Amino acid sequence: MTGLPRNIFRLLRPRQWIKNFAIYAAVLFSGKLFDLGTMQQLFFGFLVFCAISSAIYVINDIFDVKKDRLHPFKRFRPLANKDVSIKLAIIIVIILTVGSLSASYLISPAFFAITGIYFLLHFSYSMFLKHIEIVDILTLAAGYILRVYAGEIVSSSHISAWLVLTTISLSLFLAIGKRRSELTLLSQAKVHINTTRKTLSHYTEKLLDVYLSIFATSTFISYALFTFLVNTKGSSTLLPDGILGPSLQKKWLMLTIIPVVYGLMRYLQRIYENHEGESPERVLFSDRPLLTSVVIWVLLTVMLIYFIG
Repeated sequence: MTGLPRNIFRLLRPRQWIKNFAIYAAVLFSGKLFDLGTMQQLFFGFLVFCAISSAIYVINDIFDVKKDRLHPFKRFRPLANKDVSIKLAIIIVIILTVGSLSASYLISPAFFAITGIYFLLHFSYSMFLKHIEIVDILTLAAGYILRVYAGEIVSSSHISAWLVLTTISLSLFLAIGKRRSELTLLSQAKVHINTTRKTLSHYTEKLLDVYLSIFATSTFISYALFTFLVNTKGSSTLLPDGILGPSLQKKWLMLTIIPVVYGLMRYLQRIYENHEGESPERVLFSDRPLLTSVVIWVLLTVMLIYFIG
């Protein structure tokens, strides 16, 4: 892939599509992961969110094209670097938006509503919400939460209130980490903050550190309570019933707290030691220990819910 097709592909930010795997959260914990019909519907839902999120990224790049040219890293994006024209970008946005919204309605009207809300929310973010401090962080976090709810709708599953709280906390943690890294990177590059992202001037590193501490803690507590309060059904095939005592019997999901805690700590280390976090998916794919902890968490969760429980 070379030339214009490659630049269009870059414009869509395919690496960001990993965020859309949040749509599978509900089905993972509902016990329907191996239901082919449900997984087929979820796959179509995943593709819809990949298309609509790419449309949003292109819209954001269109609005920010002048500011991105002043940014030390974003200036290499296809629009900022003039690898793709604004006119072509608008055509791509129209195709992706109309196509994804039409496909979402074919899946279900409720899914169409969630997809529409996601688009309108992030379109508003690109236009003006990103210029309002705190609201910009809440909007970014809302995107993750809507993905999880979309998965719940498509799979007809129910997710625990504690899992919802975990999603909210983790979403805010990632959004704040993004702002913290942006602030550090721009400071190191000696770029005037107001020329690239004005809202960053309303944040200080100490304030964002407090925010990070709050939501890292709430993510851990919410997830720990989720694993404790949601039993895996059935008896263990590895240990006799009762050997763990009544407090731990059938609380197998508590084992998954270990990779979650490690992942949170490792991500914070990358933010503070390597000044990363502006792009969560880049951190995930570039850091082998962090990626390993995520893989272990997925495999452990699947094993505990579908094989032991």
